[in-house]
Amino acid sequence: MSLTGTPFLLTSIALAAVALILPLLLWSRIRGPVVVRHAARLLMLLFAQGTAITLVFVMVNNANSLYDNWDDLLGTGNHVQQAADLGKDGTGGIQVKALPKVRQQFTQAEGPGMHAAGGVRVTQVRGRVSGVNAEVYVWLPPQYDEPAYRNKKFPVVELLSGYPGSAKAWFGSLNVHEQLLPLMRSGQVAPFILVAPRTNLIAKVDTGCANIPGTVNADSWLSIDVPKMVTDNFRAQSAPNGWAAAGYSAGAHCAAKLAVAHPDRYRAAISMSGYNDPIGERHSLAARSIELRRENNPFLLLKGYRTPPRISLYLSGQLGDGYQAAAALKGIAKPPTTVRTVFIPRSAGGHTLALWRPQIPYAFTWLTQQMTGKPVTGAIPQQPWSDGSKRAALASGTSSPAGAVRKR
Repeated sequence: MSLTGTPFLLTSIALAAVALILPLLLWSRIRGPVVVRHAARLLMLLFAQGTAITLVFVMVNNANSLYDNWDDLLGTGNHVQQAADLGKDGTGGIQVKALPKVRQQFTQAEGPGMHAAGGVRVTQVRGRVSGVNAEVYVWLPPQYDEPAYRNKKFPVVELLSGYPGSAKAWFGSLNVHEQLLPLMRSGQVAPFILVAPRTNLIAKVDTGCANIPGTVNADSWLSIDVPKMVTDNFRAQSAPNGWAAAGYSAGAHCAAKLAVAHPDRYRAAISMSGYNDPIGERHSLAARSIELRRENNPFLLLKGYRTPPRISLYLSGQLGDGYQAAAALKGIAKPPTTVRTVFIPRSAGGHTLALWRPQIPYAFTWLTQQMTGKPVTGAIPQQPWSDGSKRAALASGTSSPAGAVRKR
């Protein structure tokens, strides 16, 4: 029975109901010695507590897409077949463009939101460079199958989940395709192909989107193997001008890091409540050593460029949860690098999907402008919160942009 399926949810509800009714019916009817009666009543209470906790977990998990399946929950899943040393560029000397095309078999994805807005498809990808074997979800814009666009190639956004988290969260809890569908039809947002690859590749740890020889090549999986699969199977624009990354939480760190580290593969990134130093996620493999932290810190990577890369970054966050990291990157960015920071007040809520969901229309409108260089048609979706450091709350201390840079 699927962890996120309707049957398991209904079973959990039924068991919780039974656990509530049993004590009402049997509490005073239990016969036998005192020890037996007490033991039976204790078992009924434990059963009631267990089913209640299970039901709450299932509802929270379905709402936030934390664990995709039983392997993710129990820590028994591993999607890494091999992790060779691929060198600084992450290719291991493989000529990626020369690799033959592989036609993937796609099926209709199941789960909350997966049948909405034309449906999301899924396929299992064997990474020929990274050694990762994992699922990838793809949603095509409404224009993709229209006769007028039959010869057109489409821009792509790679959607990255947090830790723990499922790639399905983008389509289930965040409703990214349902939010963007009317905006794409009206021309306010470009007709992006949305691609959500698995980012949780090893049980009980966050890969940090890093290449770690002998452990995982998550960077190469996301920046080489997944794009190769997409361009092999869809009319997708080539890198870097046609590619962007977007993420929340650990996925936000990943999106910014991929764009900064690989301006030859990505033109832009959306980072919501991210961080620069991988130590921001205590379970990150990229936080295991000073060397790995430096190699995967977008602030240090951007600072180290002699010639600034031509990339655009949308960075949002609250004080103590993403804004300092955003301001730090903005503070060192030099043309042609551009950074848009969005300050989110505490009153907007905490580090949850509900905080990131309303940012999607505005962030993707911004992304459209950055990647097409054209003004948006129609009304621009309302920005959910202030831009840059305009809020009075940023007037002093480490709440100021300068203070935030120091606190990077």
